[in-house]
Amino acid sequence: MKVIAANNSANYNFTILNKIEAGMVLTGSEVKSLRVNTGSIRGSYIIEQNGELWLSNSFIKKYNNASDTNYEPSRNRKLLVTKKEFNKIIGLIHQGGHTIVPITLYFSDKGLVKLTCGVAKGKKKIDKRESIKQRDWNIKKHRILKNN
Repeated sequence: MKVIAANNSANYNFTILNKIEAGMVLTGSEVKSLRVNTGSIRGSYIIEQNGELWLSNSFIKKYNNASDTNYEPSRNRKLLVTKKEFNKIIGLIHQGGHTIVPITLYFSDKGLVKLTCGVAKGKKKIDKRESIKQRDWNIKKHRILKNN
């Protein structure tokens, strides 16, 4: 598994309840561009339109050797999930207070581009402070154990 892009702010801003792997519909030049690590999912989000999931505001730079004349680097890209997973995701979203957040974009072992997205609930400011304290304590704990 080769990670292309990660959304580190997702774990800070959201409490992730469960994670789902989804495939992506890409053009050949986009896949070649991702192999050179020119993708970003920072600030991207997932929307539901016409019974399908779409990744919006993700950036994939144009491949240098491609002949695409009208290429859009931040176009909406379709996500591929099973019907069972889709119904589960949509049910949680319509329940209220939940959203779908892209977490990591990576190449699978078979060479396919996959997106790990999570059904998440937004954190309040107090929760964010608590996660910072917990992370700092874990770092100090590892240092103490390493020195002993």
